[in-house]
Amino acid sequence: MATAARTYNDAIDALNSLQTPYAVIEARRKAGIRPDATSVREMRGYLRRIGYAPGDLDRLHVVHVAGTKGKGSTCAFVDSILARYRRGGGGDGGGGGNGLPRKVGLFTSPHLIAVRERIRIDSAPLSEEAFARYFFDVWDRLEARPDLAADDAPAGSKPIYARFLTLLSFHVFLSEGVDVAVYETGIGGEYDATNVVERPAAAGISTLGIDHVFVLGDTVGKIAWHKAGIMKPGRPAFTVEQAPEAAEVLRRRAEEKGVDLRVLPVDPRLRGVAVRPDAAFQKRNASLAVALAEQALAALDPSFRLDPAGPLPREFVDGLEQVVWRGRCEVKEEDRVVWYVDGAHTADSLKMAARWFAGEAGKRKGPRVLVFNQQGRTEAVGFLDALCAAVKAADPDGVGFRHVIFCTNVTYKTTGYKRDFVNHQYNPADIEAMTVQRAFADKWRQLDPGADVRLAPSIEEAIDAARELAGEEDKAQVLITGSLHLVGGALGILERADAL
Repeated sequence: MATAARTYNDAIDALNSLQTPYAVIEARRKAGIRPDATSVREMRGYLRRIGYAPGDLDRLHVVHVAGTKGKGSTCAFVDSILARYRRGGGGDGGGGGNGLPRKVGLFTSPHLIAVRERIRIDSAPLSEEAFARYFFDVWDRLEARPDLAADDAPAGSKPIYARFLTLLSFHVFLSEGVDVAVYETGIGGEYDATNVVERPAAAGISTLGIDHVFVLGDTVGKIAWHKAGIMKPGRPAFTVEQAPEAAEVLRRRAEEKGVDLRVLPVDPRLRGVAVRPDAAFQKRNASLAVALAEQALAALDPSFRLDPAGPLPREFVDGLEQVVWRGRCEVKEEDRVVWYVDGAHTADSLKMAARWFAGEAGKRKGPRVLVFNQQGRTEAVGFLDALCAAVKAADPDGVGFRHVIFCTNVTYKTTGYKRDFVNHQYNPADIEAMTVQRAFADKWRQLDPGADVRLAPSIEEAIDAARELAGEEDKAQVLITGSLHLVGGALGILERADAL
């Protein structure tokens, strides 16, 4: 690639070339090939190729978060709390006004609209210019030293998409002088690319459930084993109350690792704190975030301690109440439509999304409309039962969704995918034929024969169709839920935004 034209779009095109094609994924699945310890060894090799050792990551005072549900929200809460200390110079929470942290990094996945949202400094996504510059720093370093650590990472290779972004985030945060970095794991924990971090400031495990069954296993206990991999000997670790099987696995793995794992109830200091949504699951996430933020601040200033019996400092309260975490429980109002936007990728999270929508939409009149997709997730057909039942149960007329639209994750009607949304991991033939969407539609017609069920080839067309369903007097109440790829594409269209 010519160095004269190394733009953000060039970086995204190069990054997309690192995606594993659908055919390869299917072949591995059929052969039963799953991530293992090799994944982390390779990441260490790639880290050395670009000039770092795992010990260099200690400078980032990493807050490492795994889980099935709530890990992204927990990371957002921690980032938001730390932002108040960064801006306020220490405040009244015991930090002594020492101005720490100076810079806070946040690494999450997936992105909603632009890839650069995954790597944030002081809560802001990297600029296109900074992303491209750092991206090609890493790209060129890998190409300049193709054979270094060949035993760990294949000679001449580059890490696949998600691992490259993880590698890039380390380079960005170390180069920028970040002194606390909040890391959300991708899938699992034990073999996740982020697990090259050897001495986190703290590790947190949010609520566990069934997801990514092929990679992690088909029981909550097997999944807990993977998530527990981020706990490190001698380092603080926290979790929330879990199902008994998961709790026992976490306890056992903590014992094996020499970790003092603290199981947190809902923090009583949250009474009077306006955590949104006002639900038990979010209060558990907030409780975990409080403990993790305290550990991060104590790592920078050993004198920092919260009073366990007193109220939370203003920085913690403001951080929790004013957090911005896009695509989760958002309400956006137009002239004729109220949009309710909530990414939900498991059966349990869809139940929560349905309850949240029912509570919010119940305050208004107008036809209820669902826009849904989970591409490549055939098991998601089974998730629809709870979604349908929850909204019907909350409707005084017992109708639930009058209109249901299943769409693909293709962004635009005429131009197709936004560059940042290109995804080679799904079968293009299935997308073209809307195979998954037709299965969803068939299921919904069984669940609710009276509903108007439609298919839309793109997110843009689904949004246009929902707008057309608004009543003459009452606004349409539209829930957009399912994959974050759908939610991100929808927000980009609704806001005409290039990044969030």
